[in-house]
Amino acid sequence: MKRRTLDLMASAGGLLIAAILLVGGLVLSANASFAKTYVADQLGEQKITFSTVDELTDAERAVPCLVEYAGQPLTTGKQAECYANNYIGLHLQGIAGGKTYAELGDVQSELRAQIAEAQRTNAPNLEDLQAELQTVTQQRETVFKGETLRGLLLTSYGFSELGAKAGLAATVAYIGAGLMFLLSVLGFWHAARTPATEAFAAPEPRS
Repeated sequence: MKRRTLDLMASAGGLLIAAILLVGGLVLSANASFAKTYVADQLGEQKITFSTVDELTDAERAVPCLVEYAGQPLTTGKQAECYANNYIGLHLQGIAGGKTYAELGDVQSELRAQIAEAQRTNAPNLEDLQAELQTVTQQRETVFKGETLRGLLLTSYGFSELGAKAGLAATVAYIGAGLMFLLSVLGFWHAARTPATEAFAAPEPRS
């Protein structure tokens, strides 16, 4: 095979790879931009604002991100993660000893069974059990709302991280496309300088 022919084939292949990487980079950039815009729009609709520094409790001030974002509107994935884990999560720990929605459901069921037994036996602690059930029910409703909002915010955070990774992958694709394009140009330049009659000489195998 002629050396020039080999250079032209390799260079053409490099251009094809560069084009594929460029298209891939554009697609990834579009996805990254969509994710960033979508997350910002969805979080902005919630109209959540971090408490100002003077409004933070001592426990909240011990969390660096709550101090960093103090007074700011919640519009980014990182802010959503901070608010979900360190603000909502912190307050949920103070409700019903940190029990989850599912765990409080077990407490409700146990109290209902105790109330049924107290009603059957006309036990003197019936009113106390009913009051305790009401408290647990209110706690469970509060925990449900908190866990739901926390889950939604963490979903937004996860979506934003996927977008960030897509943006990083797009950058790598652009760099790869640029390198392949440069190598292809050098290949065409080398082909132009190579005599048309020069043959490609494969290296001889070592004995």
